[in-house]
Amino acid sequence: MNIVTKDLKPLTAADAPLRKTSQFLMPAQLDAGLDADGGYNIYPAASLGGGKIFSGFASLAKYIIAQKTVVIDGYGGVFYESIQHQLQDCFADAGLNVNWIRTEELLKPAAEIEAMVQPFLGETESVWGTKATISLSDFYDKTITTQVADSNYDINIIIGPGAALSGWDVPVVYIDVPKNEIQFRMRAGSITNLGADEMSEPFQMYKRFYFVDWVVLNEHKKAILNKIAVMADGQWPDTINWMHQSSLTEGLGQLSTSVLRVRPWFEPGAWGGQWMKRNIKGLNTDVVNLAWSFELIVPENGLVFESDGNLLEVSFDTLMFANNKNVLGKHADRFGDEFPIRFDFLDTYDGGNLSIQCHPRLKYIQENFGETITQDETYYILDCDDSARVYLGFQQDIEPAAFRNALEESQAKGEEIDIEQFVQAHPADKHDLFLIPNGTVHSAGAGNLVLEISATPYIFTFKMYDWVRLDLDGNPRPINIEHAFNNLDFERKGERVQQELISKQIVIEQGEGRELVHLPTHPDHFYDVHRLEFDHSISVDTNDVCHVLMLVEGDAITLETANGTKHRFAYAETFVVPAAAGSYTLTNLGAGRAKVIKAFLK
Repeated sequence: MNIVTKDLKPLTAADAPLRKTSQFLMPAQLDAGLDADGGYNIYPAASLGGGKIFSGFASLAKYIIAQKTVVIDGYGGVFYESIQHQLQDCFADAGLNVNWIRTEELLKPAAEIEAMVQPFLGETESVWGTKATISLSDFYDKTITTQVADSNYDINIIIGPGAALSGWDVPVVYIDVPKNEIQFRMRAGSITNLGADEMSEPFQMYKRFYFVDWVVLNEHKKAILNKIAVMADGQWPDTINWMHQSSLTEGLGQLSTSVLRVRPWFEPGAWGGQWMKRNIKGLNTDVVNLAWSFELIVPENGLVFESDGNLLEVSFDTLMFANNKNVLGKHADRFGDEFPIRFDFLDTYDGGNLSIQCHPRLKYIQENFGETITQDETYYILDCDDSARVYLGFQQDIEPAAFRNALEESQAKGEEIDIEQFVQAHPADKHDLFLIPNGTVHSAGAGNLVLEISATPYIFTFKMYDWVRLDLDGNPRPINIEHAFNNLDFERKGERVQQELISKQIVIEQGEGRELVHLPTHPDHFYDVHRLEFDHSISVDTNDVCHVLMLVEGDAITLETANGTKHRFAYAETFVVPAAAGSYTLTNLGAGRAKVIKAFLK
């Protein structure tokens, strides 16, 4: 992925447009006021202690000068030319000559790369492809392995994605960048896909990222992880924060045996609501709505470390590459580097209805999209108004052909239909859990803040009906009737929906001032859900299983793990206790009873 401009110059926040989004860029240094009131923190960070994260290009240049020859590898979407320029200024100030070798100049021709990736991108108008089976080395010609350091220079550097493919036996500096920032840069037109020489439509670029670029870049990162000497964060255009490998290893090890919280990020949407804007401090409220929060959608979330106020974010998969057995315990062999559970918010409070949709069956997603698990979901109602509803399951008298004909006519003519002739609408109340195994017709109605507890895949939504509306850019949203009808289960109808798809909550343990409530999931779900309810405190064993948790009622709690790690969590914050933590105690900091949702693998 190359920066579009060919002028070798630094980029600053004043340059426009570098990113297109309403979300603020995470600060490079911690603002003590961000969570001063103890509420929901949009920039959660794990402290490494003092002297572990260094700030600025001058400090990184000093490290490189001491090495003389380095590899600067990293993710796609980094502004490598700007980083090169800012480091070069530091070297020039020191009177040093530098031999720069850029991996973008060693890529195969763009047309050849396009032909190579095309089989994984599916139909041009489709938003889906198939996960790539090629590697990062396939993007480069053979000269990437024949590059040599030139002794006539004081410093030799090969820079860009795949730089470590050169085979140089020297320290590797790896520059990471968050997935949300990649998308914001993509939308602004400041980056391209890996090896592409021109921009594409944003949804086509994202498709290439998801099915090709991120696949090969992740595999490359995993392959070289133990060779990385310095991990750097490249999300800021005018500065950089970095740490030594020893600090990264220590930080990941600590998180994998205690508790962690990823950095959430937020997006507006056609159906978005107002709950998050009103209740989460620090967000940009100068947007029409907020539809999603990526609370724990780990293919696109990062983990933030802090030292001396300096922040540094690495992708969540870095933790899984290094410590998946600590995180997943007895399920590590089954899921490998994939973290299988996701939490996210769907905000329709004072908003609109989600599309009527379904998700692919397991065999379908494996054969058509290359995924290993499918999108089995649940909707937990975190908050709602009095009129809130959830659309789930078919009416008893559903006729598939008539339903399809109504959907196709609506799409062709742009006319609304009475969807409740075909799909059931259920009243939603706080703490309800609706079960949405793959192939089930569903939608969150207006008036909800849904905590979506799900298996990790998240982009495979087959929309059948979208209330004849446009997206926020004024364009029709894609409708996928053919895919949907290849997956819909028309037997999920009538009374069977009430019996099988609305969780029947039961108390399974009781003690003084505490209860353990089971919210049974569907047999198709590979995860289950409990709710821990307690007046004062409650202790939990992980039993070698990872737990994903959220305070869903109450002001705040503290969590203390068996190794003495202690954290405070506010209402609606998602946190993860890895299997290796062994046990933990939750303590209620509020006046009323605390309620904590716990999702875990069966």
